[in-house]
Amino acid sequence: MTKKICLLAVLLCMMPSTAFAMHIMEGFLPPVWAAVWYVAMIPFVVVGLSSIKKLIREDPSNKMLLGFVGAFAFVLSALKLPSLTGSCSHPTGVGLGAILFGPWVMSVIGMIVLLFQALLLAHGGLTTLGANTFSMAIVGPFVSYATYKLAKKMGASRSIAVFLAAALGDLMTYVVTSFQLAIAFPAEVGGFTASFTKFIGIFALTQVPLAISEGLLTVIVVNLLSAYDSNTLVGHFKEGGL
Repeated sequence: MTKKICLLAVLLCMMPSTAFAMHIMEGFLPPVWAAVWYVAMIPFVVVGLSSIKKLIREDPSNKMLLGFVGAFAFVLSALKLPSLTGSCSHPTGVGLGAILFGPWVMSVIGMIVLLFQALLLAHGGLTTLGANTFSMAIVGPFVSYATYKLAKKMGASRSIAVFLAAALGDLMTYVVTSFQLAIAFPAEVGGFTASFTKFIGIFALTQVPLAISEGLLTVIVVNLLSAYDSNTLVGHFKEGGL
């Protein structure tokens, strides 16, 4: 009897299942909108690839830090919390890379992170890769980068600037996700505005505390990196990314 129970437990563990864990899950968007967001992400990824080649050509040691910011985004964005049907909430982890290397580089790294999660972690999201890349790997990093530069220009300390950049980049990812869902699924009464209000209201409950947490964690990581290799990071902060 015990052997049968153990065998049943093993078989249950081996049964394939789909997690649908992307912040817009696999197959949720109508095909037209899935295609639109794929097309929209392509120019950013092309420029991002060129920026990465330039970074490595100028200093091959950048490969290690690029790998680290990719791993940081991979781990944080894999922490999924259910939020509403067809979607979930999670930290993004893209603010760190945007601050160090600029937003174009994170367009590529963020897309690769999402692709690996879809293929290796069975999170789904191949049909919605364009939409998820546009919100998390394009809009998020551009907001983080602009926020960091503006905060520093206004005289904020590095820690405050990093916190604001990471937190606002995280939040804007879900503002764009709400826009993407609302424009694809307008409400019968109230249309796009009513739908957007519903989506952003639900996301705010889960994403605001996640964004604050991500901002604090990014400050800690930047401080640890700076303590480990201050010369390299000082150079990146002076350049403010590419």
